[in-house]
Amino acid sequence: MVERALELSQADDCVVIVDEGSTANLRFAGNTLTTNGVARSAQLTVISIVGAGVGVVSRAAVRPEQLPEVVAAADAAAREAQPAEDVRPLVEGAGSSANWVEPVLPTSIGVFGDFAPALGETFAAAEAGGRKLYGFAEHTLTSTFVGSSRGLRLRHDQPTGRLELNAKSADLKRSAWAGVATRDFSDVDVAALDSSLAQRLEWAKNRVDLPAGRYETLLPPSAVADLMIYMLWSSGARDALDGRTVFSKPGGGTRVGERLAQLPVTLSSDPAAPGIECAPFVTAHAPSRRSSVFDNGLPLAATDWVKDGTLTALMQTRHSAELSGLPVTPSIDNLIMRGGEGGRSLEEMIASTERGLLVTCLWYIREVDPQTLLLTGLTRDGVYLVEHGEVVGEVNNFRFNESPVDLLGRLSEVGAAQQTLPREWNDYFTRTIMPPVRVPDFNMSTVSQAN
Repeated sequence: MVERALELSQADDCVVIVDEGSTANLRFAGNTLTTNGVARSAQLTVISIVGAGVGVVSRAAVRPEQLPEVVAAADAAAREAQPAEDVRPLVEGAGSSANWVEPVLPTSIGVFGDFAPALGETFAAAEAGGRKLYGFAEHTLTSTFVGSSRGLRLRHDQPTGRLELNAKSADLKRSAWAGVATRDFSDVDVAALDSSLAQRLEWAKNRVDLPAGRYETLLPPSAVADLMIYMLWSSGARDALDGRTVFSKPGGGTRVGERLAQLPVTLSSDPAAPGIECAPFVTAHAPSRRSSVFDNGLPLAATDWVKDGTLTALMQTRHSAELSGLPVTPSIDNLIMRGGEGGRSLEEMIASTERGLLVTCLWYIREVDPQTLLLTGLTRDGVYLVEHGEVVGEVNNFRFNESPVDLLGRLSEVGAAQQTLPREWNDYFTRTIMPPVRVPDFNMSTVSQAN
């Protein structure tokens, strides 16, 4: 498909991207498997370049006889387009990926071969313990092919797995959530997840109502991931240069080089990070302020966005890097946050808390003010009161108002990092390694009536 599309194009230059995807899933409710299935998908994107004009056409499930029409439409769009300001020479190819011509092997329901029996045993344990389990397990495998008229022939096969598990009491009045990210489900201990959820349901038997206010708060890795992902998405260099974001420097330029955290916090991405490996080259399906179609195929390397508390990089295209005078640092599909050496586990952090809140996860996160990156959202599925090192009960839910950038400067402790699954953003971003953190004054702005 890629080779034929490149042959058909009459444009000055052309980039073709094909994404072949497959998904297998299990869904369950009330300790019973409800559905399972597999699906296949295919997406073709043709990026034509005529002079400085760019035309992009993307279609699903394109048959061979439809290919000339799609390519012609992209060529025509490029001829009619206004000149692109980020025009650059396409990345030159230097040979093909070793697996360029190998068949695409889809995932299958067999990926759950060991997980499904363990899930069944967990259902039985939950039923015996008076709990109901709800949730889903999903595994996808996407093969991405990027070819260009300049000889680029790159391929990446990306496995992605996630499990969301929600436990409820028999009367459905108490609820707890846990989630994990995985590449192949071989490392998922569903019994251990159920055990932790059972403990939280026990904590929730004692109800404590608290007013809105600022509380010392322990955020688990999942909640930290949701906040840091939004911060990463907001770190485009072009928007910062234009004065639109929290990373804009008053008077012009960016805040790169400024200290954001007093603790030695490092926020980074690395395509080769063990357990969260991702594509080692840029794949840009369409022009945007954070990515450039001219950068397709550009190699990706380990990047520190924040190093020992200091902002060191923003998401850069080759175009924005020339404007800012900073290195080219494109977006990478994983995110890692670590503190200094010797970080404690969440359990150890709870044991050392005199009085504070333990949050399970954040939900319905929305931006309030891009200039400060103020976010609002809700707590969900368990907020607990910690006193003298022990959880003493469940607290009502809250709406929060916090900026992840401001939060970095107020952290009083960063725990040991571990692979985690964000709750809010796991439809889009699953590959994260995050620590639990302690915030001395997390802003629970109002009480939420959500149950």
